[in-house]
Amino acid sequence: MGVWIDTDMGGDDIFALLMVARERAIDGVSLTFGVSGLDQVQRNAAGAAAEFGWSFPLFAGCARSLLGESITAEHILGPSGIRTRGRSLPDAELRVPEGAVAALSRWLETQQFAELLALGPLTNLAVLALSRPDILSRIRCLVWMGGSSSTGNHTAHAEFNAVADPEALQVLLSRGVPIRVVDLHACRSVVVTEKDVTAVSAASLLRDLLGGYLDIALERGSQSMALYDPVAAAALIRPDSFTLVPARVDVELADSESRGRTCVDTAIQVGANAEIAANPDVGAVRQMFLSALGVEA
Repeated sequence: MGVWIDTDMGGDDIFALLMVARERAIDGVSLTFGVSGLDQVQRNAAGAAAEFGWSFPLFAGCARSLLGESITAEHILGPSGIRTRGRSLPDAELRVPEGAVAALSRWLETQQFAELLALGPLTNLAVLALSRPDILSRIRCLVWMGGSSSTGNHTAHAEFNAVADPEALQVLLSRGVPIRVVDLHACRSVVVTEKDVTAVSAASLLRDLLGGYLDIALERGSQSMALYDPVAAAALIRPDSFTLVPARVDVELADSESRGRTCVDTAIQVGANAEIAANPDVGAVRQMFLSALGVEA
């Protein structure tokens, strides 16, 4: 059975898609603003498809949040939303046959136990939930890389994908969509270093992309970088590599310094609206990741 991926197509998103593609058919990919504006995200997706021979369809989605903001991570990742060490994705143009929400709706109509992976702000999926509540019951699991049970990474309190559109997260939580949250705490458990970069073939663009990704941490004085989206991919394709814990997740919507903060309560006995993917098997997740980049044990 195929899966659907919703993504803002940054560097670690590409790694995550390569991981999923090794294990599952990808029926479609919807694109959202996030690492950069939607136009650049579309260019990233077209270039990645050309480079890696992806044949699954790509659909352009939302360019801004439900409230009209378009927060991006360009201040960290640069205008392309992808850090590199000099090389770049091929220059390609994305031909979009229809909008992402329409395409996702059409796909869900054919599914009974749909699995989705979300690697960016949740705007596309919130629009789906608001416009087609009749098909939400067809979703068996939505795995989302986002939120934090402790400190944030975009602000002191909030993780980027959550703060970019907290109302979208609230829409999904309030409508009973079965969300598996892979938050910053889980992602920070799995890291890559320069040794992993040099293990990737020097002829591969993936080595350059992984090096650029690691440079984010190196420039901050750390020798290792959390994997983020690939950890969420692992929680989709190998959920047995995690401890799945029922939880109550609430998101801060107020226009304050804590906007986008996710409050996670795993002690709750009733009223859970999500599950947290905790305690990743670090070795297993790293092997899945490195194998997708052509590094064999």
